[in-house]
Amino acid sequence: MNAPQDLEGRVCLVAGATRGAGRGMAVQLGARGAVVYATGRSTRGRRSEVNRPETVEETAGLVTAAGGTGIAVPTDHLEPAQVEALVGRIDREHGRLDVLVNGLWGGDHLVGFPDAFGRKMWEHDLDADLRILRLGIDSHVITSRYALPLLTQRPGGLVVEVTDGTAGYNAKYRGHLAFDLAKHAPIRMAMGLAEELRDLGCTAVCLTPGYLRSEAMLDTYKKVTEETWRDALRDDPHFCISESPAYVGRAVAALAADPGVARWNGQSLSSGQLARVYGFTDTDGTQPDAWGYITALEAGKDPQEADYR
Repeated sequence: MNAPQDLEGRVCLVAGATRGAGRGMAVQLGARGAVVYATGRSTRGRRSEVNRPETVEETAGLVTAAGGTGIAVPTDHLEPAQVEALVGRIDREHGRLDVLVNGLWGGDHLVGFPDAFGRKMWEHDLDADLRILRLGIDSHVITSRYALPLLTQRPGGLVVEVTDGTAGYNAKYRGHLAFDLAKHAPIRMAMGLAEELRDLGCTAVCLTPGYLRSEAMLDTYKKVTEETWRDALRDDPHFCISESPAYVGRAVAALAADPGVARWNGQSLSSGQLARVYGFTDTDGTQPDAWGYITALEAGKDPQEADYR
């Protein structure tokens, strides 16, 4: 079934759209007719430090193929001049910005999964930890600094901070100090931005996917694909609750199309939670609730896929 074109005429910036959740969000906004500026550091001519093959140009092409207008703008969001130029271009070309998705990350290769989670922070590589904070926090602050003056020129603007984990789940320590800080910061940013945007008629939320079937995650499980992902259950039975990037993408699109989105201002939201409110599904027609499943698992229960999908 085709998505409604209820975002036609809306202009979106998805910062960190090269792959994973960012790509899923960009594509699903495009599927509902939006103009989507897709930014990232990996291009056809140059890979970022993440060293993955996905490119921002591919994402823009997928946005256009889905029914929107995809515009690739290679951008390092830690470089203020590049972000300022990006927003200036959006202003020149469209004169408006309706949705900012702050999905910047690119720090997984620095975290040291899973071994680093068993070490004290003073046993970590300091340069790696500081880079995690730059990628996960500074990039978000820089992007908001330059994008919000354009977004707030008219009421109804939406800012979506993207993280890993709900506010409830992240209230506990995530086992790695730099990772913990980087993943809790977007929740606080959404809370703070909500207060700063409230009197301008704009909204800020924080959104997390669940157990995401990103390109890198699929490669981890002996290169299963989106079509064959259930083969990974041989190695990880809890992968049963995983979700495609399209799922969190549909969550963003639902928020962007909701005229009453201000009811969520300042809140921490998840793809599974919003699926039950807005009625969208993942690509297989189900509504996985990964954080409910994970919480039950960590509480010593034996969650069953059928109860959380």
